[in-house]
Amino acid sequence: MTVQTTGSTVPRRQLGRHLRELRNKARFTVRAAAKELEWSEPKIWRIETGQTSLRSLDVEAMCKVYGAPPELTEALMGLAKETKGRGWWHSYGDVIPEGFDLYIGLEEAAERLSWYEAELVPGLFQTPDYARALITRSDPDRDDDEVERRVHVRMTRQALLTRVTAAPNVDVALNEAILRRPVGGVNVMTEQLEYLVQLNELGNVSVRVVPYSAGLHSGIMSGPFVTLRFPATGRGTEPPTVYVEGFTGALYLDKPNEVERYDGVFESIWGSTLDEAGSTRLLKQAARELSK
Repeated sequence: MTVQTTGSTVPRRQLGRHLRELRNKARFTVRAAAKELEWSEPKIWRIETGQTSLRSLDVEAMCKVYGAPPELTEALMGLAKETKGRGWWHSYGDVIPEGFDLYIGLEEAAERLSWYEAELVPGLFQTPDYARALITRSDPDRDDDEVERRVHVRMTRQALLTRVTAAPNVDVALNEAILRRPVGGVNVMTEQLEYLVQLNELGNVSVRVVPYSAGLHSGIMSGPFVTLRFPATGRGTEPPTVYVEGFTGALYLDKPNEVERYDGVFESIWGSTLDEAGSTRLLKQAARELSK
């Protein structure tokens, strides 16, 4: 059950799933479990969804209530110790949106990302000036220091694309509208488009464009999303997870039927993109047209 990963996101999610399974087998509702443990229902929910680290003693108490066998209790108590691990992003907790640390940990642990974006270049592929323009626009009252720390978080995330060990394979499909929207002005957007061309030169990254000529494609119906897949680690393997970001919160979907449906959507979107060479040509063309 030991997991090798950066930070505590994956161990927290794994521990939460094990505890949820134990609760369901014991036929406890969340309300009943909370009452028995003298905790709040939101606390049970946060534990089971991997939103928080957990003490070994708390795990032991939950396992006792759920009737878990001693060997499983011991294993889960060991896993609880891994939920205390800290990734690089924890030092930026003051500027990372609430709950987004969970996503960053999953992104760090993933071996493949399948991404569709409709309106803006995703944070993982932004230049500093493009990121700065978005962050400033989203909240003009932020002071310069906070803006720069937020930009730094986005740039630090990008290190995973070129890391020496186990860099993930990334397929990203961008709606052509993203190329035509001059975020931050002509110079900023031109630099951003040129950076996307450079990313396409990495062996593990493929940037494709869904052109306007594709017409009504599946991404228009689904909206933006990213599917994360993780390396096999035996019993503790993290299941594929679809991340859908909303204006008021995010969804993490990992039920097989949910993932399968999004896989089908992404396959359809990918089939609507230009090939790599065609996408690169369109990115360069858009940059030239902005510069005129």
